[in-house]
Order: sequence, then C-alpha cells, then structure tokens
Amino acid sequence: MLNNVALVLTHGVNAFELGVVAEVFGMDRSEQGLPVHDFAMVAAEQPPLRAHPGFTVDTPHGLERLVEADLIAIPAGQGYSSREFPEPLLDALRAAVDRGAWVLSVCSGAFLLGAAGLLDGRRCTTHWRYTGLLARRYPRAAVEPDVLYVQDGSVVTSAGTAAGIDACLHLVRLELGSKVANAIARRMVVPPHREGGQAQYIEYAVPAQRAQDAIGGSLRWMEEHLEEEVTVGELAERAHLSPRTFARRFRQETGTTPYQWMLAQRLLRARNLLEDTDLTVESIAARAGFGDAAVLRHHFVKRLGTSPHAYRRTFRGPCRTETAGAGASAPAARS
Repeated sequence: MLNNVALVLTHGVNAFELGVVAEVFGMDRSEQGLPVHDFAMVAAEQPPLRAHPGFTVDTPHGLERLVEADLIAIPAGQGYSSREFPEPLLDALRAAVDRGAWVLSVCSGAFLLGAAGLLDGRRCTTHWRYTGLLARRYPRAAVEPDVLYVQDGSVVTSAGTAAGIDACLHLVRLELGSKVANAIARRMVVPPHREGGQAQYIEYAVPAQRAQDAIGGSLRWMEEHLEEEVTVGELAERAHLSPRTFARRFRQETGTTPYQWMLAQRLLRARNLLEDTDLTVESIAARAGFGDAAVLRHHFVKRLGTSPHAYRRTFRGPCRTETAGAGASAPAARS
C-alpha cells in the first residue's frame, strides 16, 4: 500500500510543484473515508530552504526519513536543469528504487533523477522546454517529449507544472484504486484523467534572424507562401542550387527537411488563427496551407494529439455570449 510519502526539498524548490504533491498526498481527507498518508517534507539541504518565489520552508525531517518511504516525490526547482545535487540524496534515491519504492518527479525534478542514474534505460519525460536538454544530458534515458507523464517500473516522471497532478493521480489510481483517485480529483476540482499529451502546448519557435544566404532566403519565402504547394526541386531552383545540395544545406541549418519545416510552420499559423480569430476551421485550413479541414484535423491529431476544435476551446475559451449564457442559467455553486 502507498502509505508513507516523503516530499524532497532543496533550495530553489518551486511553490506550485511542491503544493501539487502536498495537496494529493499530504491532506487529511479522512472525513470522506479516504486514506490518510504518513506525509513529510524532507530537507535535502540545510533548512530553512529557500523556495521560489520568495519564501522559506522549514522542516525537522532529513534524508533519514527517506529510508521508510513508500513514495519519494521530487518537485521542480529553479536551476534544476543545471545544478549539482547532494550525493547523499542521490544515494538515498538509488536505494529507494532498489528496495522497490516509488519515485516520482514533477517537471524539472526529472534532472535530479537523471543525476542519480535512475533514468538510464528508462522511458521518461519533463517539461517540453527541457526535453531536449534532458535527452542530451542523459543519453541513456528514453525521453518522450509529447506525454503528460511516464511510468517505467517504479519511476514516474511528469511534464510541466499541472502534469504533476496527472502523475500523482495516476499513482493513486494504481495503488489505491480509481474510486480514491476520482474522489481526490473531485475535491481538487480537476479531471481524474486527461487525454492527450503536452504536444499541444509546445511552442514552435521561428528564429527572428535568418542567414543572408540561399537557405535563409528560402525560409523567408516559404513563410510568406505557406498556402502554396511547392517541391524541393522548385525551392532548389529558386535558391540556384541543385536539389541534393539544397536538401543537405537546408537540414544543416534547420535540422529537418523542407517538408517537415513547412508543415510545422503551417501548424503554427493554424494555431495562431485558432487562438486569435473567429475564422472557421475550413477557412483556417485554407489560409494555413492545408487545403481543407480534414487534412488540418489529420495533422493536428498526429502532431498535437488533439483536434482543432478542442485546441481552440483550450486556448481561447468560450466567447463572451457563451460565458454570459452559462452564468445566467447555471445554478449557484454550494460550498
């Protein structure tokens, strides 16, 4: 049973991720008939610990508390992607996994698990901004950039911030059952399980400056003509290069193929139009270069794990008239 839970704190720990774990495992909900965990915050460095933003946390518990924990949770923290961690903490995490305890990280807490060697040979994830860095720093880890959380053996890693809630509820569901997980989710006013992943939240950055060469000129032209169908041969001809040389130099500068680069830019334009305009999905598909709504939906689902309509609801929300209507007809909430 999942009874004894330890939340590890170091200097720079982030408030929200700390709070997520404490909310799921540290609250007494016995009046609802739910299990009460033996919960403790553990100082991995000299307390009081500086938390972000702008407060301190004190706790009487040190690393010795980890020896008996069924679950050790690692929240995110400032500089976790680049800082060094105390060796006694890394030893304690390795020992916990060796004896079969759960270890869970939220967001950049995955870097602490990587430093302990616990991601080697395992599937894992972190916030989308850090997945590339995590993969480079720990090349033996199998980083999955698009998911909300990953469980591999007794190690659970989650994506950024709110995905920590998903990972915690997943662990509760595994150990204590769906009834308990659903009850905690209702109390927190969150869905007990979210479909999809974090792909829809990833920003596709467009560099502000381009090289003043044939490839840079091609990128600018492609951005301005996303609605047009164009072949590598045609792009190469515009750049006064052979198709083979153009394709090679394009990959050197962008890290991908012309087709994949243009597809990413079309998706970016479609996302911007969904967020910022009232255009229909059909119109957006045409303006973004997908031709029709069916093709746009196909690429949205394949790349982002969601549909254009669902994406618009998530990132734009209901219009004012819908909100007003719902507010006028909905009954008042009761505490």
